[in-house]
Amino acid sequence: MLKVALGNTNISVSPVGMGVLPIGPEQLALPVDDGADIICHAVKQGINFIDTAQYYRTYPYIKRALEIMEASGEESTRRAADNLIICSKSLSAGYDGMMSAIREAMAELDRSFLDIFLMHEVRTGGFEERKGAWQALIDARSSGLVRAIGISTHHIDVTMQMAGIPECDVVFPLINYASMGIRRGSEAGTCDEMLEAIRACRNAGKGVFTMKVFGGGNLTENYQKALNYVFSKEEIHSVMIGFGSKSEIDDIISYLDGTMQPDYNPDTSHKKMRINQEDCEGCGSCMKVCASKAIFYNKNGLAEIDQSRCLTCGYCSYACPVRAVIRY
Repeated sequence: MLKVALGNTNISVSPVGMGVLPIGPEQLALPVDDGADIICHAVKQGINFIDTAQYYRTYPYIKRALEIMEASGEESTRRAADNLIICSKSLSAGYDGMMSAIREAMAELDRSFLDIFLMHEVRTGGFEERKGAWQALIDARSSGLVRAIGISTHHIDVTMQMAGIPECDVVFPLINYASMGIRRGSEAGTCDEMLEAIRACRNAGKGVFTMKVFGGGNLTENYQKALNYVFSKEEIHSVMIGFGSKSEIDDIISYLDGTMQPDYNPDTSHKKMRINQEDCEGCGSCMKVCASKAIFYNKNGLAEIDQSRCLTCGYCSYACPVRAVIRY
């Protein structure tokens, strides 16, 4: 698979990356060896870009995959492991918390440096509120602990802001054709507005890779339409997709190499609506639109879905302001 230069970072990545959240404790909770096997499969298919985060708790999967590939008798596999680009991120707001998150990732991945580290999920006004964390990233890059730094965000205004931040190397925004999860401040935003902000970042030399092409799994029935949208945008260097199985990886490879049948859509009949407890803020927006009354507050004051009542209509996912409602 051909690699793409990620802005001005001197880092080259595959046009599609593997998000490892789905294999981890927050979603499928696969055994470590099983999840590592999926990562190895992705790498063998030419994917060299992996996305994780401190709160995903998926470092053990990546470390195990690296161990398997390094122990392989295949020179090409060992070389692929050595060239794997890993991006991680942290929600930490302060200097010490961010620096601790960086060192934690290095220790758990058994790496002497990290390729990319980001401030995770920056919201409107959040960049200024997390100046300590940003300074930690700058210092970590200066000392060789990190090669490139940046932010992940669902917000148009934050993405546009990064175009004017010289220290920012990469931006990881949310975009999909249905505008699901895109925010402008406290309001919903559009994919056209986000694309404009992404374009500003690309023109400023930032590396741009994007998330939520399927809107948290809710657009998978329009699989090729969703992929056509993001892969047709020259402003986007790479598209990060969460994979939970080898077949999902095979599907994206088939799409990229042009062998996929034009009417193909993956089977989603087994997928259910779920609420990521790490992301939910208990605002109740999902409950207000749920006609079947399938959503309730659990003992932690967070939203949860009664699967016996859920119709899998997806309206709750559109209503959630923080993209906590996903389908898998």
